[in-house]
Amino acid sequence: MTQTYIIAGACFAGGFILALIIYLVIYARVKKELKSTRGYLESEKLMKETLKKENLTLYNLRQANEADLIKKLQEAQALNIKLDEDILLLQKSNEETEHQLQITQPELNAIKLKLIEAQNTIARYKGQSGK
Repeated sequence: MTQTYIIAGACFAGGFILALIIYLVIYARVKKELKSTRGYLESEKLMKETLKKENLTLYNLRQANEADLIKKLQEAQALNIKLDEDILLLQKSNEETEHQLQITQPELNAIKLKLIEAQNTIARYKGQSGK
């Protein structure tokens, strides 16, 4: 009977050691997979933060470019208004000069008008001939 107890004890101890080895192998594998998963999650978090920073930088750059373009557009519109005003003043000045010339020197004014008509005719002929 002692021999039976010894064999039963040895089988129990062998089974316990075998179960412990199986448990440790499975535990090591699960621990390795958990570590790998945590590393992957950390990597994804860092990538997400990097992309957030890049998106914020690009958004700020776009906003700055848009503000700069709006400023340039406003400057161009102001310049157009100024140029329109200058053109109107120049036209008025030309009309006044033309009127003065017509009053003081009508012959010179008539020759000038004929010269302008001749230039316009030449321009029309050039346009029609395709030059």
